[in-house]
Amino acid sequence: MNAAPTAASSPLPGAAFPYKLVATDLDGTLLRGDNTVSARTREALAAAAGAGAAHIVVTGRPAPWTRHILDDLGYDGLAVCGQGAQVYHAGEHRLLTSVTLDRPLARLALSKIEAETGPLALAVAQDGLDGSILLGPGYQVGARTGVFTEDRARMWESPLNKLYIQHPELDDDALTELARAAVGGLVDVVMAGEGTVEILPLGLSKATGLSLAARRLGVKAADTIAFGDMPNDIPMFGWSGHGVAMANAHDALKAVADEITVSNDDDGIAVVLERLLER
Repeated sequence: MNAAPTAASSPLPGAAFPYKLVATDLDGTLLRGDNTVSARTREALAAAAGAGAAHIVVTGRPAPWTRHILDDLGYDGLAVCGQGAQVYHAGEHRLLTSVTLDRPLARLALSKIEAETGPLALAVAQDGLDGSILLGPGYQVGARTGVFTEDRARMWESPLNKLYIQHPELDDDALTELARAAVGGLVDVVMAGEGTVEILPLGLSKATGLSLAARRLGVKAADTIAFGDMPNDIPMFGWSGHGVAMANAHDALKAVADEITVSNDDDGIAVVLERLLER
């Protein structure tokens, strides 16, 4: 945690605020590069809450990869996880909704993609709050954890929320484009971060999950401000009343954003919230 924010970065509690919901992506947006949330950003979110705006985390991470982060943050509200597949109640540690990927359809889609790209490294997100991320040979996960398996057949045994694919040579944007062209209308394909191209149920997005969570909170799209950094945030920006891309965001998201703030490491969320609170 950083030192306490300066007076210049401290919005006045209870100041007028034009939105009822603040929706934030997690990686590259709310979290800094060291996976922490700055004191300044915490204070800005608290001030927005004091002005009547709820905060909701909307992340591509499945709930099992999200819950420990939310616990560390002391976050006890709703979170949209798994690219919209799951609505998770952090305070109660339970899933309220969960959408699964049709496995025969996903296998067909994967075969169509591999017919165009050649063999892919594969990982799968198992359904449920205690579901594992199963990692096939060659799949690179960085700092995240999963369960490695040499047996690809094992990956299809349990209900799944999504697939992750990687190519040994194609970059993420090229793989996403080729995969979308190959699968047609069978499934959706989205690029969610470096090395993270995902296959999802058709029609599923952060927007569908956020709209469901917002209805539970009694909030409309027009009353929502959303922050993000990757192409998987595009549907969320389309649904929300105002979309803010981080300076470190993918160019595709910047192109559709209503505004661009400074980076996640420079407290981009706080900069915008402070400005709105000082109106």
